[in-house]
Amino acid sequence: MLNSAVKYRQNLPAFMTLCEQNYFRIMRLMPKDESVGKTVDILVANFCYQLEITASAKFTTEVSFRQTQGDIMGFVSPKLMVRVYHDARVAEVFCLNYPNRVKPSYHYPNPQMRHKDEKYQINAFLFDWLDFCISHGRSRLHWDVNNGLV
Repeated sequence: MLNSAVKYRQNLPAFMTLCEQNYFRIMRLMPKDESVGKTVDILVANFCYQLEITASAKFTTEVSFRQTQGDIMGFVSPKLMVRVYHDARVAEVFCLNYPNRVKPSYHYPNPQMRHKDEKYQINAFLFDWLDFCISHGRSRLHWDVNNGLV
């Protein structure tokens, strides 16, 4: 029997470990030049994912990570907004097609039918997505072997 009166408590060490792992994975995919508007396209089979720098400051970078090609009918193309904290070396999802920020935990049941640990699950999804792109993806590189002389 489920006891809905038990309050969910986030496992902070596990969450921070997940965010640290996301940081190192997303840094492998980030463009070398972290200026606003720079993008990296990652090709995996018939799918294309794009990582775009949307905001950049001294210690943080905001990144849009979305699927741009290979939609499957009936499924929503995922789009994650990720904030990368360079000083703390963590990356976390701060917006997932939501009008509001994702809270650390939710009471259940709630009117939006969000999971108790939705923030952890969204970041775990980011982990899986980054891992998938790193292990199976290839990037469109623009080789400049002549340093722009030709």
